[in-house]
Amino acid sequence: MPSIAHLIHAYGLMVVAGVVGLEGVGIPVPGETALIVASVIAGTKHELSIVAVMLTAAGASIVGRYLGYVIGRNFGYWLLLQYGGYVWITEARIKLGQYLFLRHGGKIIIVAQFVPVLRTLAGILAGANRMPQPRFLLANAVGAVVWATFFGVAAYSLGRQVERLAGSAVFFLCVATVIVVVIAANFVRGHEAQLAAEAERALPGPLQSP
Repeated sequence: MPSIAHLIHAYGLMVVAGVVGLEGVGIPVPGETALIVASVIAGTKHELSIVAVMLTAAGASIVGRYLGYVIGRNFGYWLLLQYGGYVWITEARIKLGQYLFLRHGGKIIIVAQFVPVLRTLAGILAGANRMPQPRFLLANAVGAVVWATFFGVAAYSLGRQVERLAGSAVFFLCVATVIVVVIAANFVRGHEAQLAAEAERALPGPLQSP
């Protein structure tokens, strides 16, 4: 199977756009790797423009994540309403998820951009939890631009060293994220009744239809 580097050498920015965009939709493909490899090629082989690489990655991430958001809003939310009860996701918990994304959705989207797996799922989760679209669009754009600029400039400047450095950084970030998620989950579990009451005050009435 051709490597990402081989595909980028052969087809250029189309590969970066396709891989990053598919990752944003929710398909587990190596979007960050495509960005790093393309940026290294721009810095060492000069076959690509680093500005074009970063703009392509940012744009593809924004579009792909938005498509994931639309999928989550139209189908993920419906699945939660129809079948959530089978996995103990009650209407109160659905509303709690909406409340958390209403209050903290922007931070979640931006941080998730830098974390594998979360980067893939963030758009779908935001849509399924009915995060307000204007806030999502802003956070999505900010996260994508900062992500593409950070990894693009780092890979362009450091060359292949950035792959090792990025791997270590991502590992520690993933560990930190897991710790934060566990702590947050325990907090929500321990304060579920209180948070559910806050969610009801913020979002009174029955759940919206899909």
